[in-house]
Amino acid sequence: MLKPVRIAFLIGLCALLSASPAGARSTFHDLSVESARDSETGKAKLQKVPFYMAGQKHPAVAKDLGIFTANRRTNAFGKSDEAACQIAFLSAVIALQSRAQKMGGTAIVDIKSITKHNDLTSASEYRCAAGDVVANVVLSGRVVKLK
Repeated sequence: MLKPVRIAFLIGLCALLSASPAGARSTFHDLSVESARDSETGKAKLQKVPFYMAGQKHPAVAKDLGIFTANRRTNAFGKSDEAACQIAFLSAVIALQSRAQKMGGTAIVDIKSITKHNDLTSASEYRCAAGDVVANVVLSGRVVKLK
């Protein structure tokens, strides 16, 4: 005969194994690039490399150094979706800015959101997938040297 502790353990294990991931939340949000850029965190953390969303006017390109992707996640626990998404977006932009600096680029242009293959091409917004625990932003942009 099994002891009560073992029975409780087996019941708990069965409950964990039968739990469905269908309850996991993943909500898409289209949020303002300007709000993120002008936030306290944006002003403090963004580098001096200018970035331009797809469709946004930018100076002429002298040299195209390639298309790069930045996939950033942040802890969303205890944060609003917008706050968590803003952190993930800024982290992705900073990653692209760092790539541009390492390659001798002077800007990132044509940035679009490709989060969870749910693309958004916008001059003013980015897309974020927010869940109960994690917020995720994936950006793709061209590193260039401007004229």
